[in-house]
Amino acid sequence: MAPHVSRIVAFVQYGTALLAATLTACGAGGAQVQTDGAAADSIVRVGIDVLRLQGAGPLAGRRVGLITNHTGRTADGRSTIDVLHEHPDLELVALFAPEHGIRGVAEAGETIASGRDARTGLPIHSLYGETRTPTAGMLEGVDALAFDIQDIGTRYYTYVWTMALAMRAAAESGRRFVVLDRPNPLGGVHVQGNVLDSAYATFVGLYPVPMRHGLTAGELAHLLNDIYGYGADLHVVKASGWRREQWFDATGLPWDAPSPSMPDLESATHYPGTCLFEGTNLSVGRGTPQAFQQFGAPWLDAENVVQRLDEMSLPGVRFEAVRFTPASPGDGKFPGEAVHGVRLRVTDRATYDPTRTATAALTVIRALQPEQLTFLERHFDRLAGTDRLRLGILAGAGMESLTAEWTQQLAAFERTRSTHLLYH
Repeated sequence: MAPHVSRIVAFVQYGTALLAATLTACGAGGAQVQTDGAAADSIVRVGIDVLRLQGAGPLAGRRVGLITNHTGRTADGRSTIDVLHEHPDLELVALFAPEHGIRGVAEAGETIASGRDARTGLPIHSLYGETRTPTAGMLEGVDALAFDIQDIGTRYYTYVWTMALAMRAAAESGRRFVVLDRPNPLGGVHVQGNVLDSAYATFVGLYPVPMRHGLTAGELAHLLNDIYGYGADLHVVKASGWRREQWFDATGLPWDAPSPSMPDLESATHYPGTCLFEGTNLSVGRGTPQAFQQFGAPWLDAENVVQRLDEMSLPGVRFEAVRFTPASPGDGKFPGEAVHGVRLRVTDRATYDPTRTATAALTVIRALQPEQLTFLERHFDRLAGTDRLRLGILAGAGMESLTAEWTQQLAAFERTRSTHLLYH
């Protein structure tokens, strides 16, 4: 086929795909999406769909390396890999895989191997193996790096730190960095928890941000590029139609589990708090359909824990004593054992603070069963972003003492982030 004919065919295919995407987003009758009283009164398009409407936008004429996984897809379900590979105005030359791999099926912490994409034949460079930063060899022949992964708005989730290291590598080598942005599933209003102490910076928290940061990946990229002086040629292709107060289920977008133990928005809602239990000898329900919605252990006095938590009148949440049996849990905790647990049920998203709720639960368990509760010291501290929380709980400190610094920390972060917000 002659080159000019090939381009015409490609543009026709693009027009067809965009029409399908629009129809999918609107629904058969263009109906609004209604969830928890919040209506999506405009179509929410993620960055890759906005890019398609722009042509190639900031990627035009460039050889592109794409950092993505299974969540990088269009409204009509097409992989961002395929969309960019077929795009007539750019050349996709390499793929980069984060934690959990390109397909998102590897367990937490599992090393990802480099390889080759079966569909496109492109090389896949692992950013969760021997290196977490793109090397000079990986970037050879690449003019621009693009990032398209669904984040969940929590400091411990590693996807945004993969983005940060890749953006820094792009800046140092004079390459463009493009974020194909997506909504924060937990909305963009609330910031919660403590702010990481830089002395505890690791790959589950590289910079001083709160446990729940209330930013999209694109907004966080802007903040890091500015505050920490990366100097990257950064372009964010904004999601259109998204408002800060919208949670994911008000967007009309399909939920793709971003990692194996993040099955739905309910798990993501609790994750800013319950992830702390990963640094203890308690299960967070990995190996069950309710991962991060519950916690427990065979030795836990769940009924008493629920009673004590009820007495604390924590806002926006209620508690249930439950039993669950993890099946092949990725964390190796209690496989096939009956676990006495506590299930968290959100009653009001607007007032629920999962970070304080999890902290309260740890203080209660420590008070009731001090001999049974143990901390995986190094892991807990890197999740908490400090040793002060663990040491305070062990010392029997109350909630007021444990969280006394949080309000001031969050206020300072709010002032910092206010100049980097891309959505209203």
